[in-house]
Amino acid sequence: MSEYNFTDNQIAIIEKLALEQSLTDLGKLLSANDYRSEQLETLLKVANALYRSGHPIIDDQKYDEYLDLFKSLDPENPFLSNVEPELLIDSKTVPLPQKMLSTDKAYTFEEIKKWTERITKAATEIDFEQDLIALKITPKLDGYAAYDDGITLYTRGDGTRGQDITRAIERGLKVANNANRGLGPGEIVIKKSYFDEVLSNKFENSRNIQAAIIAEKKVDEDVQKAIDDGACVFYPFSQLSNWTGSIDELLSNFDSILEKMWVAVDFDIDGLIVETTNAPIKQHMGATRKFHRWQIAFKVNDESAEVEVIKVVPQTSRTGRVSPVAELVPTKLSGATLSRATVHHYNMVKTNGVGPGAIIKLVRSGLVIPKIEAVIKAAEPELPENCPSCNAHLIWESDHLICPNKSDCPAQTENTLIHFFKTLGNVDGFGPKVIEKITQFGIKHIHEIYQIPKLKYVEFGFGDKTSQNLIDQLQASREIEIEDWRFLAAFGVSRLAGGNCEKLLQHHSITELFDVSVEQMVTIDGFAQLSAEAIVEGLANVKDEFFKVYDLGFHLAVTDKASDREDSDSPIAGAVIVFTGAMQQGSRSDMEKHAKLLGAKVAKSVTGKTTYLVTGEKVGETKINAARDKGVSVLTEQAYLNLIG
Repeated sequence: MSEYNFTDNQIAIIEKLALEQSLTDLGKLLSANDYRSEQLETLLKVANALYRSGHPIIDDQKYDEYLDLFKSLDPENPFLSNVEPELLIDSKTVPLPQKMLSTDKAYTFEEIKKWTERITKAATEIDFEQDLIALKITPKLDGYAAYDDGITLYTRGDGTRGQDITRAIERGLKVANNANRGLGPGEIVIKKSYFDEVLSNKFENSRNIQAAIIAEKKVDEDVQKAIDDGACVFYPFSQLSNWTGSIDELLSNFDSILEKMWVAVDFDIDGLIVETTNAPIKQHMGATRKFHRWQIAFKVNDESAEVEVIKVVPQTSRTGRVSPVAELVPTKLSGATLSRATVHHYNMVKTNGVGPGAIIKLVRSGLVIPKIEAVIKAAEPELPENCPSCNAHLIWESDHLICPNKSDCPAQTENTLIHFFKTLGNVDGFGPKVIEKITQFGIKHIHEIYQIPKLKYVEFGFGDKTSQNLIDQLQASREIEIEDWRFLAAFGVSRLAGGNCEKLLQHHSITELFDVSVEQMVTIDGFAQLSAEAIVEGLANVKDEFFKVYDLGFHLAVTDKASDREDSDSPIAGAVIVFTGAMQQGSRSDMEKHAKLLGAKVAKSVTGKTTYLVTGEKVGETKINAARDKGVSVLTEQAYLNLIG
């Protein structure tokens, strides 16, 4: 009997459960074929805790198989009537404003049909006209269940008591669709597109991030950026895209409705919620201790097949990441013939042997997306050395191959231009739609946009007034002062976001950077060998375009050198400062910039290393008290101004 190897993160969660079984015993349970009811209860508790903490040990389908077996062995066990608790956090619980129950599950059309028969029966029992029965279908978000009453954000906990996680709102977590707060139950989620493009090489899965958003202590800086970028949101169920119709419409068009709703949102989903919206029926049917009877979740059993790989083809995305696409011997799965599947990243190709002749287990999940579940028989992997779009030498960045040629790679042209103006932050007119229109006329480089005369903009289809506005915006972008680190970051060099740009510019001027060697860069704190190699190669790729743009004459505020800061005798030199709330003496960014000039380090969230939390208006007591609990000095805006003189 093989023994399961738990990860460190899984072990930490299991230890919180305080089980009597050892890790060895739990590992043996996972590979057993026969179970007693108490063993299944333990296995279900462990699987639930690990899933909700972002470190799953089994998939949903396997969990439900264990659950069904447990029901047959011990149908009266209290575990079956309780809501599976959310992630274990070391803090006290508080009553929820409203009970949050789990949702019963169905895996087949027949089960959905039987559920609709129960709805019809309930309507008959209360003399409710069957022609008026209304159903609604929404995506079942695979996130972190929470409840927002407008003041406090709670975890679902055990459905009756949760934990106060309002700190997530204070960190900048927004409500989806710019909706107001106080919309009740929902899920904390992260956009799939953002996770795939930005975070998939840093986090194993999106649930890791959902757990990090509500962490009591330090928030990972990548997670904080995802919050700031609006990629992480609290999504109230009431705001979800939905299908509405009658029971007959649902049963007649079941597959087409499911196909449409399964891709209705840019978030991970693990099923669809089907429910009646008729209040009298809902009231009559009520709920068990665990489920609402008027609601059910439809989930899909993944179908799989063993398929042979013909070849692996590289494709460069608009962000420069090169994705491996496996071309397969055509195979029918879930009613569709599949001949291609995206491999997660090139490290998977390399380590698992995905190449011509390899046999893979292909799974079609959620009716739509084929994915490679496992490699059954490995083969010699195919790894490209050059970008298929521009032929530039590829570099490794974690698990991914990246094209560092941001300025001349056709696949990246549009995204490079969008990134430049978005990062620059002082040009309103050049959003994605304008850039898309311009690139259709052969404009590929940043400097070319600045050289387009007004007449050309008119020829591109912009109105006379709009064309003049675009010209004025470009002129203003050169005249308005911006930080040199922001200007450098706008060129999108791999591993050279704003923070790293600022660090480098504390030691070298912006024009000197292009002559800095890898050996010189690794002497700067925070730059390891691989990062330095990637940055030096990336700078070399954009050098020509950088100076063409730089020579247009931008008004750059030069970053203070580290040596100047070390000599600073300001009262906040070396301090770590977080600004929060609305400031009166200037914008928060202005105050942050000034603090840096005085030698302070500016952070976005409070940790044990924070020296001062400077508060403006409308700052909650919870945030202030949490900072004080960490030993952080809390200053009002005026007290801070008095401190720095």
